[in-house]
Amino acid sequence: MIELKGIRKQFGSHVVFDDIDLHLERGEIIVIVGPSGTGKSTLLRCINFLETPDAGQLTIGDLSLDATSATREQILALRRRTAFVFQNYALFANKTALQNIAEGMIVVDGIAKREAYARAREILERIGLADKADAYPAALSGGQQQRVGIGRAMAANAEVILFDEPTSSLDPQWVEEVLGLMKQLAAEHQTMIVVTHEMQFAREVADRVVFMDQGRIIEQAPPAELFSHPKDERTQQFLRKILAANVV
Repeated sequence: MIELKGIRKQFGSHVVFDDIDLHLERGEIIVIVGPSGTGKSTLLRCINFLETPDAGQLTIGDLSLDATSATREQILALRRRTAFVFQNYALFANKTALQNIAEGMIVVDGIAKREAYARAREILERIGLADKADAYPAALSGGQQQRVGIGRAMAANAEVILFDEPTSSLDPQWVEEVLGLMKQLAAEHQTMIVVTHEMQFAREVADRVVFMDQGRIIEQAPPAELFSHPKDERTQQFLRKILAANVV
């Protein structure tokens, strides 16, 4: 179980969002959608303290943190329960695909190198990149780099994987291979929170779609309900624009 209560974040005098509440059950997949600049990615980064919330409480399983008093040890424990997939892949340029996946297991989890590399090879097989184990990021396509990024998240055995616009930096031809891997994880009941503009993915995979606008959660519902019968005018306007752009 994951719960956010009263989460607030501001930069200087600009309040990105305030009093955000969100609840997520184990194995549930939530997709967060909304206009650019409304705080979706910042909220995702606050969940594992890549950005420090200014107020609120976060709970993952039996671990609870208060944003204003969380200790370094609590934050590290929180990060061990989460994995983050970045827009821009965030791979180590001087490490191979195999090393990028194994690194966290060795450094963070203290797993022996031989065991970590064996596990990393298993993950490369699962994500369809077994033949790229010794390739460096510069030799990989954008889609392949992002799949390595997802493989690194898989290696963490995290309670929840946080995806921040995982296809936004990809050329169109690489989008489907990344979404396909995410669908595979969804079928395995991996708990996921996904910020994306890929509405078809939200339709097919999400248990619940959360619409954010101007730093607030406006409404949330199963995808069939939210896409077919949005209640709030702001959600209706957003979806009309998306439909007009032929995204859905």
